[in-house]
Amino acid sequence: MPIRPPFSLRRFVLGTGVLAASFALGLPSGRAAPEPIRIGEFASLTGKEATFGQTVHKGTVLAIEEANAAGGALGRPLELLTEDDQSKPGESATVVKKLISRDKVVAILGELTSGRTLEAAPIAQAAKIPLVSPGATAVEVTAKGNYIFRVCFIDEFQGTVMAQFALDTLKVRRVAILSSVSSPQSVGLAKFFRERVTQGGGTIALEQKYGDGDKDFRAQLTAIKAAGVDALFVPGYYTEAALISKQARELGLTMPLLGIDGWESSQLIALAGAAVEGAYLSTHYSAENRAPGVLAFNERFRARWGEDSNALSALAYDAALVLIDALKRAGTTDGPKLRDALAATKDFAGATGRISFDAQRNPTKSAVVLTVKNGRFAFVQDVHP
Repeated sequence: MPIRPPFSLRRFVLGTGVLAASFALGLPSGRAAPEPIRIGEFASLTGKEATFGQTVHKGTVLAIEEANAAGGALGRPLELLTEDDQSKPGESATVVKKLISRDKVVAILGELTSGRTLEAAPIAQAAKIPLVSPGATAVEVTAKGNYIFRVCFIDEFQGTVMAQFALDTLKVRRVAILSSVSSPQSVGLAKFFRERVTQGGGTIALEQKYGDGDKDFRAQLTAIKAAGVDALFVPGYYTEAALISKQARELGLTMPLLGIDGWESSQLIALAGAAVEGAYLSTHYSAENRAPGVLAFNERFRARWGEDSNALSALAYDAALVLIDALKRAGTTDGPKLRDALAATKDFAGATGRISFDAQRNPTKSAVVLTVKNGRFAFVQDVHP
């Protein structure tokens, strides 16, 4: 059962009471505190990817709290309105429509997953409300319109990173892919991984498919075992990845398992246990990085939440700060002007690195490879574009 966050899933007004009072201090008698700037967030706070949404929400909350402590934006406090899409297809469109039409938010933060971001993006685009995703890596996400942004690298880079790591670091040559037919991200990653392995002199010996929500992968894994491969690439989320890892080991598959950012959840290790020891995954950030900015962010995150940050919380923090920075530079909450300020973001220093948007509203970012070691995610290496 997901841990219930210490705040409302529906609406979380940062610094309730205290924040309003702080902005009211110093105002002439009888003068009202300024109206807050409403920012919407949608995330999988419950359902099968709840650890994604809850972790992302913590990064977003920290960014908003820090911004409000520093005076908000445009002389006004920031109010975060959060909707739970329950990890369900179709729900993202419903909650984003609500945030825009009923709550009158000036911008949207979310979603982490590509599929649910793709559902919401056309709605934000039609309303001319900027949407900044922390982690939707599918290539087609920002193609939905010029109001759609992200602060993560894209799948073309991530798929290439894992293929190069497999060939150069692990020295494997025959690889199998087990991907989800239900996820645009998984389909895209399989494509880019396949292309890079082939270009690098390796062979994709076998490709197998599964659907979201599947629980039995033994038929696919038996075929993979018979193919005699050196490694298995699974571009999916932690729920299926944990089951795949367990069943692979039960069937006697001992080759390295390769994953993606969607594996990075404490639930992967909780569900799969020893089966994921030695597995590798690509992601956006590691709290083990000794860069001063990472150390400072992780210290603040730990002080706020009692745990270390990870790639998901760091990306969410950066998405919120990039938006707040654009609000200040735009000098207004007007959608088109805010969009233009976001598009002009250049060399913004975030927790996950410096962020500049290209013409497709994608950042150029480095990747990190992690491994599961002694029941935790451990840093292996940085990979640069």
